[in-house]
Amino acid sequence: MAANVVSDHVSATIPASTSVPSFVSTIAAYETLSSHKLLVSAAVVVLSILALEQAVYRSKKQALPGSPWTIPIIGKFMDSMNPTMEGYISQWNKGPLSALSVFHIFIVMASSNEYTRKIFNSPTYAEPCLVASAKEILEPDNWVFLTGKLHADYRRGLNSLFTRKAISIYLAIQDKVTREHFARWLADAKPEHEDIMNKIRDLNMETSLRVFCGSRIPQPAVMEITEQYWLITLALQLVNFPLAIPGTNVYNAKQCRKRAMKHLTEAARLSKLAMAAGETPECLVDEWVTQMRAQDENSKGKTDFSDHEIAQVVLSFLFASQDAMSSGSIYLFQHFADYPEIAAKVLEEHDRIRPDPSIPLTLDQIDQMPYLMAVVKESLRLKPPVTMVPYKTTRAFPISENYTVPANAMLIPSIYPSVHDPEVYPEPGKLIPERWLDPESPANKNPKNYLIFGSGPHKCIGQEYAMLHMANTIVTAAATMEWDHKITPDSENVQIIATLFPKDGCLLRFRPRGTTA
Repeated sequence: MAANVVSDHVSATIPASTSVPSFVSTIAAYETLSSHKLLVSAAVVVLSILALEQAVYRSKKQALPGSPWTIPIIGKFMDSMNPTMEGYISQWNKGPLSALSVFHIFIVMASSNEYTRKIFNSPTYAEPCLVASAKEILEPDNWVFLTGKLHADYRRGLNSLFTRKAISIYLAIQDKVTREHFARWLADAKPEHEDIMNKIRDLNMETSLRVFCGSRIPQPAVMEITEQYWLITLALQLVNFPLAIPGTNVYNAKQCRKRAMKHLTEAARLSKLAMAAGETPECLVDEWVTQMRAQDENSKGKTDFSDHEIAQVVLSFLFASQDAMSSGSIYLFQHFADYPEIAAKVLEEHDRIRPDPSIPLTLDQIDQMPYLMAVVKESLRLKPPVTMVPYKTTRAFPISENYTVPANAMLIPSIYPSVHDPEVYPEPGKLIPERWLDPESPANKNPKNYLIFGSGPHKCIGQEYAMLHMANTIVTAAATMEWDHKITPDSENVQIIATLFPKDGCLLRFRPRGTTA
């Protein structure tokens, strides 16, 4: 009886047709509504972040030319993954200063000579950053990243490594190594044309290591660094995946740097032992150690360098020389083949100064070859190895009356437009060495435009060394070999891998001088 009463009461309170199913439906509806609200909330957050990104970009950009909006999150990342000269020229043509963004990095690109030089010469506002991963690859305390008095003192301690006396020693080493490579090129020559990019890179790396470290670095170490340095080159492109996790360019470059530093640090240690034992200096590090031993407390600049610091400096020299000199040398070989009348003038001058090409060139002899040096200088102008050098603003930089670059922005001074300015270099797309032989030419009247080696406190310390290395390499090659160039549709197009290279790799075929093809 009681059970029936309860049953009747429940039935009377909750209709049988709607009791449990109605409750479940309510819960489901609530969950659906909650999910919908969650999705709406997430969408609002995402859209707010994207709107904030655009607002920040536009507030930094202000009235500068450039895209009015940035692609969400990645910006110009896809363009940066496959950079082209056409893309760079398009950006430069937007104005003396223009803006873009890559992965939330706000970038101001300078195309005019005025702004480019101003960036190079404003160390209180901007410092070289090269690429975002450069400090991780070259080590954050490497001297190339120093600024102010620290950098000046460090550089002053290195200046004596590039005196004419020192360069004369290096020239003899360069000559020996290049001849060994030329002999291998001829011995391995094939009937068909070959890509010379790796040949030139190998020649430059071994030359540099022997100039810098001499016999203090064994041949297996030279071969290891030569074979693996390409990993550093790949990681020093303008845009790379930023994290150093296994498989990435930055990770591979760090491992290469660690192995190279091990060899270079050991070379520094052996050099100090050899100089303490009274041996004759045979390379740059030996000269450096000898000078350190002769200095006292009154000497200017940094005078005491540890083995690790010496290795870091040598690594920075390799970084500065390998890709740039490889690029410059490849284009010299290409230009000698494509402009036979220019090559003939160089050889005529050379044969008059050095009748016997088997004898190494001296610095005094190169001084008597103005046309050769004009060709080297002009070839570098036509195809500048480095088109731009990224800097980072350390504070707000009032670069013009109308615009201030915000702090922590990437600021890129561009070299290419300055060395292709038609007012300074008439017919800028042509190889005209004679423009450097006339003291009254616009080229010689405007030295500020020739920014191949930079400007300001971070200007290339080894400028003369690099020029003489390329001059000695090309003139000795021309005096001992002949080559022809297989021209393809990509011969004049460039690929940008840290520096400029012919897109087809420069296809040459070598033979001894005086023989027929």
